[in-house]
Amino acid sequence: MGSFSIWHWVIVLVIVMLVFGTKKLGNIGSDLGKAVKGFKDGVKPPEDEKGGSPSQVTDKATIDVEAREKSKS
Repeated sequence: MGSFSIWHWVIVLVIVMLVFGTKKLGNIGSDLGKAVKGFKDGVKPPEDEKGGSPSQVTDKATIDVEAREKSKS
């Protein structure tokens, strides 16, 4: 009563195919593949067209400031 055999998985697959149909399962697989590819593209660091690393690129609209605590007098 431990693990499932290959026949259990075949029966489950047949039932899933009967419930959803092969076309819908194909669409789900395609959508899942596109989602994984989009996620991988989103996780990759952006590449600068000039070849520099993103840390070296500065935004002209960003102002670099230093935060200080107010001293209690």
